[in-house]
Amino acid sequence: MGKLITTSKPLILHSKLLCFSLFYLFTTLFLALYTTLSKSKCLFRSSPSDPIHNSLFSYPSSYGEHKYAVSTTRSTCSSPVFFSEYSDVVKEIRGFRRNNRALSGALTYLQGNADSFGGSLSTIARFSYFDHQSDATQVPCGFLKKFPIGDSDRIAMEKCDSVVVVSAIFNDHDKIRQPKAVGSNTLQEVCFFMFVDDVTLKGLEHHGMVSTNSREYKIGVWRIVKVAKEDLYQNPAMNGVIPKYLVHRLFPNSQFSIWIDAKLQLTVDPLLLIHSLVISENVDMAISKHPYYVHTLEEAMATARWKKWWDVNALKVQMETYCENGLQPWSPSKQPYISDVPDSALILRRHGLGSNLFSCLLFNELEAFNPRDQLPFAFVRDHMKPKLKLNMFEVEVFEQVAVEYRHNLKSSDGTTVKKMSSSGKTKRAHPDFLYVNGSCCSKCQKYLSIMWGESSND
Repeated sequence: MGKLITTSKPLILHSKLLCFSLFYLFTTLFLALYTTLSKSKCLFRSSPSDPIHNSLFSYPSSYGEHKYAVSTTRSTCSSPVFFSEYSDVVKEIRGFRRNNRALSGALTYLQGNADSFGGSLSTIARFSYFDHQSDATQVPCGFLKKFPIGDSDRIAMEKCDSVVVVSAIFNDHDKIRQPKAVGSNTLQEVCFFMFVDDVTLKGLEHHGMVSTNSREYKIGVWRIVKVAKEDLYQNPAMNGVIPKYLVHRLFPNSQFSIWIDAKLQLTVDPLLLIHSLVISENVDMAISKHPYYVHTLEEAMATARWKKWWDVNALKVQMETYCENGLQPWSPSKQPYISDVPDSALILRRHGLGSNLFSCLLFNELEAFNPRDQLPFAFVRDHMKPKLKLNMFEVEVFEQVAVEYRHNLKSSDGTTVKKMSSSGKTKRAHPDFLYVNGSCCSKCQKYLSIMWGESSND
């Protein structure tokens, strides 16, 4: 007779507790994996298929370029960014350079000599250029004094005829960091320029990264350009505004530009960024929304409260000037503009009439008041003609394309770094910011009432 064959359940299934534990384990792992992946949902196909794997620069251990990164806690993304194939992007941007298609219209700039770099224009004079109706109109846009850099740097800047990435460090305020995920063809198409002053240059020499005896400086992808700030503004932050907003004048042959604050490190190839956020969106400029504020006066109050600018009374005068001349709180009627306050640490531009005019007008406001560029942003944008085509992307996208680091607390010689906005003892607004004689009847009263929902914007 045949032998009776019996079957039994695997040992692992005999224990209900064990089965439940395994189920719980796998479920937890799946949720953890999903959460991790969701953090990168803002970016699709953001890395070139053939990135440069070699280190772009070997830093000395004393420099600490990756210290003090600012962590982000955002784990979801409501507005993902899609990137085209890297090879297609390179081909298209090369086509722009050959056909010169990026430039549409041109500005004629005011020439001459003045006591300040921007000419110290009056309010009436500045506002008279907002409505640009004729290409023959000479627009004031800085350079009424010579920009003090070397001739070899100037020649190199004029040769940059496609995409330029620009940053600046004054007063040894930040560290130089190399971009990540750079494609194999990017360095042939993109120029990287870092503007520094003598204080910053001495710090780089202290770490053995440059020699001040050299005529030209290079750190990784960055060409270092020394600016003789004695011939410009006393405030280092105002000197940084020149390459930030007058990039189209410093690089007259460039088609596109990316401004990146030195506190940031790019983590996406700059060609992919320009293509996705500017070219594909058919805009003049792309910039991130502010993570907290929507209205200009919210930013102004924060600037005063946190002493981001030392002359609080001058902030009051600035805001009242804008309120008197038509500044309004943000509302849905301003769409497609989705906010009045940007995070201007990363700005992507197509060099042309729209972005160039906006940059010139904004620079004139910064020279007139202070280098806090978020304050005049909405006023200039809303009042300029022709209108600026703007892609204001979500904060979550900004956090995915760059890593933010803290500013230097100490300079290379170990001394405390002075705040760039501090020119002396803080001047309080009198009697109170945006108030007159203790009551809210300043020129911004209507703005504040609308912002706080006390009245409608009729």
